Amino acid sequence: MNDVDLASIARLIGDRSRATMLTALMDGRALTAGELATVAGIGAPATSAHLSKLLDGGVVSLAAQGRHRYYRIASPDVAHALEALAVVSEARPVRTLRTSSAARALRPARLCYDHLAGALGVRIHDHLALTGAMAIDADGMALSATGAEWFRRAGVADDSGQRTRRPLIRPCLDWTERRPHLAGLLPARLATAFLDQGWLRRRTPGERGLTITVAGSAALAELLDVDPHELTA
Repeated sequence: MNDVDLASIARLIGDRSRATMLTALMDGRALTAGELATVAGIGAPATSAHLSKLLDGGVVSLAAQGRHRYYRIASPDVAHALEALAVVSEARPVRTLRTSSAARALRPARLCYDHLAGALGVRIHDHLALTGAMAIDADGMALSATGAEWFRRAGVADDSGQRTRRPLIRPCLDWTERRPHLAGLLPARLATAFLDQGWLRRRTPGERGLTITVAGSAALAELLDVDPHELTA
């Protein structure tokens, strides 16, 4: 810990406008500077200055597509750190009905960068833990044969032999539930599969909150061995 400069990263994300932009990017998608300016409620010059600092600090990355420039969270490690900080951060005061509704919408199911979080994410973690689908080994968290089969049933192949720097599966502390959900390569693919199959849909374009569809309720209830009504309660 003495070899890292925690103060520099704290200063970087400690500005409220930059923190707001990073929160907007936590659904895993890329946004333009104009979209981030609207989210943060600041002008174009200030947005450009903030994004420059985030780029220099390695917190966001930039991709050009034609005339447009898109910003996104630089890596899963950055997203994991931001989610962990949310766990120990004070909740913002709720001053409007819209703010209250938006906060409630994140609790049942949402995206944490590119994987599932909220009550649904925690339920998936707990189900796999209770059924022996996950085990702790010398390299961290690993899938058992039961776990690999569960992911296959959910539409995700277990690429255990694939060479990748990203862990296949690991715990991520959920900031609304204060309990772990699952992050890593396989949970990221799981979120994509659930969205592609129509089991989940975004509540509002550009926001992290997710809704479990009728088809998703039936499919997830079978995967998690629960009554479908428990998923939407």
